Amino acid sequence: MTRTAAVVGGGHTKWGDRDATWKDLAQEAGKATFDDVPDLGPEDVEGLFVGAVQPERFAFQTHVAPLTAELLGVSPDSMIARTELACASGQAALRYAWLAIAAGQLDVALVVGVEKMNLPDAHTEEMQTSMSNVLDREFDGVNGLTAPPYFSFIAQRHMHEYGTTREQLAMVSAKNKRHASHNPYAQYGADLDVDDITDSYPIAPPLCLLDCSGITDGAAGLLLVSEEKAREYSDTPAYITGSGQSNMASNSINNLPSFSAWPQATVAAEQAYEQAGIDDPVKDLDVAEIHDCFSISEIVEYEDLGWVEKGEGGQFVEDGRSELDGDIAVNPRGGLLGCGHPLGATGVSQALEVYKQFAGEVESERQVPDSPETGLIHNLSGSGSVHSVMTLGRDPQ
Repeated sequence: MTRTAAVVGGGHTKWGDRDATWKDLAQEAGKATFDDVPDLGPEDVEGLFVGAVQPERFAFQTHVAPLTAELLGVSPDSMIARTELACASGQAALRYAWLAIAAGQLDVALVVGVEKMNLPDAHTEEMQTSMSNVLDREFDGVNGLTAPPYFSFIAQRHMHEYGTTREQLAMVSAKNKRHASHNPYAQYGADLDVDDITDSYPIAPPLCLLDCSGITDGAAGLLLVSEEKAREYSDTPAYITGSGQSNMASNSINNLPSFSAWPQATVAAEQAYEQAGIDDPVKDLDVAEIHDCFSISEIVEYEDLGWVEKGEGGQFVEDGRSELDGDIAVNPRGGLLGCGHPLGATGVSQALEVYKQFAGEVESERQVPDSPETGLIHNLSGSGSVHSVMTLGRDPQ
């Protein structure tokens, strides 16, 4: 890599069941992003990357990258694209922007993630049917293997193999919803205890309602510049120091390599760690935003991202090692369980959180102590078949 890129600012909409259109959300996030970086305007943007999963289904609109450019008043003259990689679409947009800058094709890129998932008068069944599009519909879809039953399989198998407890799952959700209660953009912030989680409505045993991320409308944006320009626009840029991704040729659930591990996450993490010069992630990472679409997900990710040995993820959360003052502060914005999960916007929001943590610009109740300097974002997509990892730092490598 000849050079890297840095996040120098970004913006967010309120996430939730919004009385807003796809276009409204894109414009809200775009305005917030430019407002956050006063010295960069729409006229400076050379490349635009839009993370969006199903605008055709949710908003009846395709060709959304040029649409977003028009809505935000940008005229990208070097590169424009929409990225679709299910729940990792936002990180994919960020990754492509970083690569374009690193390759010398751009100096300034705008990344926007947008999802409008709640439709007027739509039923949950219809929205879940749309969500099943990320699976192989002819095989997994017709068998009802949407996200809740699939992740319940992961939870059951992990509990069977390693003794992970129902209470440990609930600790993940309680932690992240507590963080989200201090995030004004989050959908599901609440101060709950373990019993509140385990007593919530059963969805797919052992998972209950409060173990599951929600159906969310929202958008987020980032401005990236080449490392040479970063200090012109921010005193605390977040440099992209590494990135990894792995699929292992699986998509259908029956072809996944495991029901208690995601080796793809391990491969992606190792790629990112090598680029970033991270030898011991527990010692070298200060903050992480990882893909807690269900409470079990975060526990498996502790293990497969290389923070603890296999089977020790439940103990990691129980011992407080993922709290703000723990070994690695995990999901201080509230994660997907606390913020909600507007698919194409999640990865963008995660990176914005790491930038804001570096800058000390989040609410004091969820600020990681001692001025964090290194961070990680992680997304899985589909049935956990693809994992994407990116590391960020206060200093370029």
